[in-house]
Amino acid sequence: MSEGTPGIESDTDPSLRDELWHVRIRGLRKRFTPGAPEVLKGVDLDIQRGVVNVVIGGSGQGKSVLIKHIIGLLKPTAGKVWVDGTDVHSLGPADLAPFRRKFGMVFQMAALFDSLTVEENCAFPLIEHTKKSKHEIREIVMNRLEALGLQGADKKYPGELSGGMRKRVGLARALVLEPEILLYDEPTTGLDPLATENVDNMIMTVAEKFHVTSIVISHDMASVFRVADRIAMLNEGVVEFSGTPDEIRSTDIDYVRRFITTSGVAAAQVPRLGGMS
Repeated sequence: MSEGTPGIESDTDPSLRDELWHVRIRGLRKRFTPGAPEVLKGVDLDIQRGVVNVVIGGSGQGKSVLIKHIIGLLKPTAGKVWVDGTDVHSLGPADLAPFRRKFGMVFQMAALFDSLTVEENCAFPLIEHTKKSKHEIREIVMNRLEALGLQGADKKYPGELSGGMRKRVGLARALVLEPEILLYDEPTTGLDPLATENVDNMIMTVAEKFHVTSIVISHDMASVFRVADRIAMLNEGVVEFSGTPDEIRSTDIDYVRRFITTSGVAAAQVPRLGGMS
């Protein structure tokens, strides 16, 4: 990490494609209306390719706003976001649609269509965005369901599934278009401890099996320490800390230490998971 600049991991030109860093953010600022307070106040952050990157921070600190800038849903007041060397906010409407195919989104409540079966929910993106045959679509869907331990669930409806299984279906749907980057919005919210651990296993498995870059928004510090390869903390609109779990455990940054301590999690006692069997 560059000395005195939390979040910046390399001095190389962020506008160039980098084999280590998949997403690079410099000086990102966001104010929604003139005169309103800034939500993001100069975010500098690098997201590592092919691993699980977790973004933590208190409510209202800008985590979701940051994610929306990465996928081009929001335009910054100032600053730049590069994905694989592409300046996200220089893209016009015609280029944004194919660019967003790089991303898969796993929503907090799975966001499944209740009137469609599991298979139909997972097939929906392929029907909408590709010209694949029904046979090809079913083959892809069944492959993703099997990879996530959902064999036999294809004809069930979301209402018949547990919260943890709904999350897995949401992830299977996100994977059918073979995204390079997966975004998880509070994936363990509302789950009991065992279901939470299952979802954590799922995140690890997908990162390892599909070699995707994962960006996870989370408040659940036990979950964070189980899955994270890298952790970034937002506070007051800037990156307070960015580094490995070992580095955050030993940090002397007071706010970061208090955030972990008051979560009730003894960071040193939380083992990292190894994915689903």
